[in-house]
Amino acid sequence: MTWFQWLISVYEYIRPVLDVVLLAFILYKGYELLEKTQALPLVKGTGFLFLVYGIAWLFNLTTLRWVLTIIAPGLFIAIAIVFQPELRKIVMRLGQTEFFKPNAAAHIGKLDAVVTAAELLSEKRRGMLAVFPRKINLKNIIDTGTRINAEISSSLIVAIFEFDGPLHDGAIVIQSGKIISAGCFLPLSERMDIRKNFGTRHRASLGMAEQSDAVILIVSEETGAISLAYDSKLYYDLSSAEVTRKLMELLDKGSRKESDQKELTKDEREVIVD
Repeated sequence: MTWFQWLISVYEYIRPVLDVVLLAFILYKGYELLEKTQALPLVKGTGFLFLVYGIAWLFNLTTLRWVLTIIAPGLFIAIAIVFQPELRKIVMRLGQTEFFKPNAAAHIGKLDAVVTAAELLSEKRRGMLAVFPRKINLKNIIDTGTRINAEISSSLIVAIFEFDGPLHDGAIVIQSGKIISAGCFLPLSERMDIRKNFGTRHRASLGMAEQSDAVILIVSEETGAISLAYDSKLYYDLSSAEVTRKLMELLDKGSRKESDQKELTKDEREVIVD
């Protein structure tokens, strides 16, 4: 037996295992993507239709099968229209995902300066938005602002947001241990179940969390509350220690399993939008 024949025999032996493992990985990643884009209702609705059709076929319910066959194309078109925003987010995430994530370790080493700036701005009732990219490329967001490529420092962040300058109303993007861009515009959330007293910053942070896997740090100009937005959810009024810990966990998630993370505290469980 030649080495090539030996490789073929080994491949034939491991092929079923490889097939199952790859399929399980694709299903897991697909479910994770659907969960983070809030598209699970789309899957549940489609699954319900298939379940009803299966019951009709199993029990030979000819009238129900005929009705479903007639209305099925229209239902799928209606589902596509109703869930168009979620479908668009899924396509965007698939197209923007990077195989090599930004250097999260550089983020973690300078988080104290960012959180300190958030505390100072919170005391002065000055708003702040800081975006931490993870796997999804945010070049389109970065290009909406002014590129500064500056080293992270609390004084620089405070200077950007403390006064009503040209970069005050936008967000800063922090990547690879630097403030890449300032004055960036974030997409506003299209959801209708957001608290009415939330302003543009919270809506923009939630919109960014819906359309990417970024982590967004928010300081409210009205209340001074420090919050985090990620995975299509907004966690309001966290302490500085909680913010630091969650940022370290989320930005370092690539090197640890999600199950290894600490349990959320009571304050962090207060999900404003879910």
